[in-house]
Formats: sequence, structure tokens, C-alpha cells
Amino acid sequence: MNDKPPSTSGPGATGVFKRVIRAIKGAPWSREEIHDLLQQAESVFDPEEQEMLTGVFEVAETQVREVMVPRSQMVVIERDHSLDEMLELIIRSGHSRFPVIGEDRDDVLGVLLAKDLLRFFGNSTADGPQIDKLVRPVSVIPESKRLNALLKEFRDSHNHMAIVVDEYGGVSGLLTIEDVLEEIVGEIDDEHDHEEAEFIQKDAEKDGHPCYTVRALTRIEAFNDYFHCELTDDDYDTIGGLVMHQLGRLPRRGERLHFDGFHFQVTKADRRRIDTLQVQRDRRDAATG
Repeated sequence: MNDKPPSTSGPGATGVFKRVIRAIKGAPWSREEIHDLLQQAESVFDPEEQEMLTGVFEVAETQVREVMVPRSQMVVIERDHSLDEMLELIIRSGHSRFPVIGEDRDDVLGVLLAKDLLRFFGNSTADGPQIDKLVRPVSVIPESKRLNALLKEFRDSHNHMAIVVDEYGGVSGLLTIEDVLEEIVGEIDDEHDHEEAEFIQKDAEKDGHPCYTVRALTRIEAFNDYFHCELTDDDYDTIGGLVMHQLGRLPRRGERLHFDGFHFQVTKADRRRIDTLQVQRDRRDAATG
């Protein structure tokens, strides 16, 4: 009988096993070592678990500017909006929290929760809300803030939205707790997302020019039929795949690019995929298309 303990340095000893021995001995691990260990643990975790663990690891290295909703895509309520205007915007957007602005988007007064307006509906004696009394304080954070620190701030303050400012104090975007969690677990679809099942939707004009919301999973053939164009589908099946190919990497939310007569802006994405794009045709193409 062989009572000799198994070797930790022979050909049968794996890199993972050696690192476990180091952990037992109390040797410190670097972030790079932990990241490498996760990448090697395919036999331990299923793909979704591995993606989530990697997301937890990477969220500490991600800055707010990389995942924020850009200023141009913020859905805001103006202080002078009427009750009907606020209701229309809330229903159309499907959001539950809205920055309230004064003179412009740099003048953020606070955040309005849709549920705070509910008391005024169905009450025939109500004259309408005094918006200033309903606005709640909003967190203001720099673009360089790390997501893990922001997540802790959200938890401690019970706020679920933060306004992002640049080095000059101007508003550059916003971020919600859902945006941070999506960096860990992937895209979170809510009820409003499912209502928007159409792959191509025509939106309000932007700068007097037709604007469309296009889901990244839209097949290029369907895109060509809708816009009467001839984007190539030789190498990619979806418009999201084609956009990533043109950019050479997975784009971040808010990034723009132009090719084949179209302007594309990524409006919803995480580190794993593109979800939706805002699309406009070149003016000359739109006039003849």
C-alpha cells in the first residue's frame, strides 16, 4: 500500500490545484491571478455562472463613464411640464424615475418618482402636483467613479439613480442601479421591454430627420427590406453583428458610427451584447429612399 501523499508538482498537478494550495497557506492573490483562475474554471461553473462571476470581478474596474446613459439619451421632466405632459412622458418611456430639470439639462433639480404622481390621478379635486414638493434629492457623481463604489452608495443611500457630471461640472449622463446590476448579470428585461417587441420602430424626428429604434437582433435581410437598401449579409446575420464588425469590437452605449449611408448610435448594450440602436439615414439617402 502506498501511503505517500500525492505530489503537487508533478505532471498531474494543475495550475488551479497549486493556487488552491497557495490560498490555504494564506499567500496573497493578485487580481490578475483571480481573473485567470475564473477563466480556467470552466469545469466548475456553467457558462452563466462564470459570466456572472467575471462580471462581479470586472465591475470593480469599470468606470461610470463607460456604462452611463449619455446626456442626449436622458429622458427628463421639465419643471414647467403640465401634469398631462408628465403622464404622457412616463407612459411612453416606461421608466419609474426621471431627472427634473430647470433651464436646461445642466440644471438638474432632483429626481421624480412616477409613483409620487399616482395620488393626483382619479382625484377630481386635485389641482395638480406642485412639482418642487415632489422632487427628491439626487446623487451627483463624477465620470471616473467605479461601479462597485457606486453600488455601495446606492445601497447605503437608498437612491437608485445618479446624475453623472464631467470635470467642468456639466451633466454628461445618468446611471441607475439597474445599469450597474446589468454589468454583473447581463441584460435585465422588464415588462416594458417586452412590450417593445417590434424589431424596427419609427420614432419622433430628430433635427427634422426621421429616426428609428432598431433591435440589434434584427436580421440584415429584414433591415434591407424596411429601408430599401442593400447592406451585406455575407458574413453576419444581424444588424448588431454588422455594427460590431464595422467598429472592430463590442461598442459601448452611446457610441456612434457611420457606414453605408446610415448613422448608428448604440442606445442599449452591456459588455456581452448590443440590444438596441438608434438609426438615421443620410439626408440625401432619406430624400431619395
